[in-house]
Amino acid sequence: MTHRPPVIVSSESPFATDVFVTRHPALVERLLTAWSFGPEQEHRLRELAEESAHGVIRPLPTGAHGAELWDGWGREYFGRPWTEAPFLWAESFFYRRLLDAAGYFDAGAWRQVDVFAPFKEAELAGESVSATLSALDGLADLDEDARGRALLLASLWGNRADLGFQLTAGRPQEASGLVADESERLWEVLRGSPGGTVAVVADNAGAELVADLVLIDHLLATGLAGDVVLHVKPAPYYVSDATSADVRLCRYRLRTAGPAARAVEARLREASTAGRLRVGTDAFFCAPFDYTALPERLRTPFAAASVTVMKGDLNYRRLVGDRWWEPTVPFAEATDYFPGPVAALRTLKSDVVVGLAPEVPDRLDASVPGWRTAGTHGLLQLAGAPWSRSRHRLL
Repeated sequence: MTHRPPVIVSSESPFATDVFVTRHPALVERLLTAWSFGPEQEHRLRELAEESAHGVIRPLPTGAHGAELWDGWGREYFGRPWTEAPFLWAESFFYRRLLDAAGYFDAGAWRQVDVFAPFKEAELAGESVSATLSALDGLADLDEDARGRALLLASLWGNRADLGFQLTAGRPQEASGLVADESERLWEVLRGSPGGTVAVVADNAGAELVADLVLIDHLLATGLAGDVVLHVKPAPYYVSDATSADVRLCRYRLRTAGPAARAVEARLREASTAGRLRVGTDAFFCAPFDYTALPERLRTPFAAASVTVMKGDLNYRRLVGDRWWEPTVPFAEATDYFPGPVAALRTLKSDVVVGLAPEVPDRLDASVPGWRTAGTHGLLQLAGAPWSRSRHRLL
């Protein structure tokens, strides 16, 4: 395996520090506004918010669901400020603590209640998704390749999916803001192994998951994939992460939209019935580790897939490692441990990035402060597949 640089500790990153000091307490306040929690839940949530900003990491309560596992995973970090632990581990543990504080694993009325559901449902009912679904009706006028490119960009951009769907074959990349674009290689891999299995590891619910489902339908309908496995989280995790319940809600949203969206959902339903579309999950997707620790039960199907598509920023951090990589280190080098071909579709929302041409980070550092974390740029990268001439460009 390639030598891997040091992990990102939150205190070394202004962005990561802000997550614990500012963003987590703000999230707790949003939850307290959205729900009528009982006094014990409210106390635990406020205590967690204060702890994230100013306190030290405390373990899960004795007897809590999964406490023994987390005690082993976090022994060296307990009693230290949140910002002194590795960012990936600490952020994961914050959300596990949040679910515990909200009563997600307890017996009672709050058991397995997705406290992030109001935010997900509001996005699903919002203008972005409506624009996305309306634009679907116009995609029939595009040829298959142009339609595929538009759907791929829509899946990458998530809540900017409406922009992606409305791109035409004329100048799609010019509007995309990609810092690396290996989409042609991805299409070559799919065309080179038609009828194979494509694994998609989802990121966000809402608009992004709708776009993912439409892209999956395109892969199945065109024969570029014989079957697709869509991997989601087994429980609520980061605020907008997709679960199997979110898949059902997004499919219902497709079913209640215009003709093209309804046709997509009908084909997805048929594919599900035939076993060509499967929704899977695994506890590892909520673990505080990068993908070098993949259990064999996931390594085996990923190795057998024509390509595994990792969606979003968190999956990117777990795929390459949440580490201080030089941005010009090849993506294939950072992912050389992965058991099969893997593609990353990601909007940049954290410090980590690899696989860029040398002039790209220099140009962006000089002209676009905060470009790594602002969500204004994206990338599409591929590794583990036969090499061909690829593009690394700022568009």
